[in-house]
Amino acid sequence: MGIVKIDDDLHEQARRASTVMCRSINAQAEYGMKVGMLAEANPTFRFNDIVKLQFAAARVSPADLAAA
Repeated sequence: MGIVKIDDDLHEQARRASTVMCRSINAQAEYGMKVGMLAEANPTFRFNDIVKLQFAAARVSPADLAAA
């Protein structure tokens, strides 16, 4: 665990997004960093591809979510 300095405007955007996405500010920032790092590591992937990979890694089936 560490401290990360981010721009005040970016922090405000993360705060707003965290409210919409029902996440804490820290969880929203972590999500953004993780998706960003995965996008950089896989530049041909779309956002949906990254989400599908993360669901598969967590053994979550999108079909099961739709039925819930």
